[in-house]
Amino acid sequence: MADTVNFNEIRRGLNIEMDGDAYQIVDFKHVYMQQRAPTLTLKVRQLRTGKMFERNLPGSQRLTVAEVEESEAQYLYNDGSSFIFMDMDTFDQFPLTADQIGDQTKFLKEGENITIVAYKGEPVSIELATTVDLEVVDTPPAFKGDTASSGRKPATLATGAQVKVPMHVTVGQVVKVDTRTGEYLSLVN
Repeated sequence: MADTVNFNEIRRGLNIEMDGDAYQIVDFKHVYMQQRAPTLTLKVRQLRTGKMFERNLPGSQRLTVAEVEESEAQYLYNDGSSFIFMDMDTFDQFPLTADQIGDQTKFLKEGENITIVAYKGEPVSIELATTVDLEVVDTPPAFKGDTASSGRKPATLATGAQVKVPMHVTVGQVVKVDTRTGEYLSLVN
């Protein structure tokens, strides 16, 4: 018997099962209206395809938690149409599309170990570490009078990701970035 959760136990990133497929909750809203039944609006991403959409459900409906397996894999390369990974236990290689990976593609480094999410034995998505260290490959120079607290400037990282960094950050430095929000956290020594 699969686990179920009610609206109080829902959180972003939870994998649920609906209509015979697995979905990841991207966002949710539970709405109470006077003299009406509560409703639950879910923004979900289908794990197999990466497609996003919203579902409205009765607020009291329990959701089934998707039984997914997680294993360690290594990101090898992008062949132009897919991202190729290798399972660290079996050494099998398999592709995932950019739609399946979502926004996390901009934080993937070749050779990096990540967590693969599989549903019914099929790899369907990845989970990155909360933070990743990436080298700054392009950013405008700081000018005299710019201080650490005077704002942020755009920077392009080694993976192509764009983030806002403090004015004192220069090309060649390594920065720590939050993979969930894409925000700069700190310099890495």
